[in-house]
Amino acid sequence: MTTHERELIAPIDLCVEDGSSLTPLARGWSRQPLHRANLHGCFGQNKKWDYWAVLAGDVVVSCVYSDVDHIGVADVWWADLATGESGGRVIVTRAGGGIELPEVPGTAPLSVERDGFTLDITDDESGTRLTAAWTEADGRLGRFDISVALPAAHESVNVVIPWSDTVFNFTSKHQARPARGELVVGERTWAIGGLDRSEAWGVLDVGRGRWPSEIVWNWGGGAGRAGEHVIGLQIGAKWTAGTGFTENGIIVDGRLSKLGSELTWDYDWHNPMRPWTISDPGGQLDMVLTPNFDKHTASGGDTKGSECHQVFGTWSGRLRTDDGVEIEFEGLQGFAEEARQRW
Repeated sequence: MTTHERELIAPIDLCVEDGSSLTPLARGWSRQPLHRANLHGCFGQNKKWDYWAVLAGDVVVSCVYSDVDHIGVADVWWADLATGESGGRVIVTRAGGGIELPEVPGTAPLSVERDGFTLDITDDESGTRLTAAWTEADGRLGRFDISVALPAAHESVNVVIPWSDTVFNFTSKHQARPARGELVVGERTWAIGGLDRSEAWGVLDVGRGRWPSEIVWNWGGGAGRAGEHVIGLQIGAKWTAGTGFTENGIIVDGRLSKLGSELTWDYDWHNPMRPWTISDPGGQLDMVLTPNFDKHTASGGDTKGSECHQVFGTWSGRLRTDDGVEIEFEGLQGFAEEARQRW
């Protein structure tokens, strides 16, 4: 193993019985989701979300289902990376407005229907189905229906990031899950996934925790084939620094190599379309993202708000697994971001 971090192998509660603080033995990482996010009490501090993205060549689709105590948010977004066209819709509900997430991710359907917007996320043994329908700002109708498979024994990065006993976050990051379906906007239809080189990959980011009032993070990922291997890339930075844990890992043919080192990120916030270079001080990962689309979002005011550059493109580089397999890759679909958050 190339990490000092403690590996968990059995289910565990994220919080102590009354939900007030982090369970000491919950600090660690696992290859499958094992934490039950029993975030009772502390209203106003809890952040819970499931974020899905599907990387499908020139098309990216994403959806968010989140509860941040004071409000609930659901959104869908899509982009045609070849043309630069994008769209989607977001709805916001008040606290108690019906957007709720289970303590154990993937154990209950997530559903919202409001003002002509619907989003449903349902799980079973085979994987996850994502369906949505909405109206674009220009009046066109949009919808998608995508199935994201969960291959047997496919591993993911699951880790608790502990800033303190009372400020912490559990994240479950999934990469390289095969996806198939379609996106329809107006008169145009995009096929997602299929045979030969038109593969698509699902990405999942589960968040359950209590965050600092201000935070900056990097996150990135990607998937694709290199020879006979299927590769998944899961990387992060900044928000994990100093906690003793990272969200970094390499998934090759469904098997995770957990990286315990903080990675080195080199990019330009003011010019995000320049290449993003990521390297592991331990030598297991060295790669470059060449972007072709920047999703720039900004909201809020002086006291609360967020801003993010999330760029999509292709990864090239090299990696080495824990058992010594070395792989060079190019053209992997992927993304990287910096997010600046004031909760």
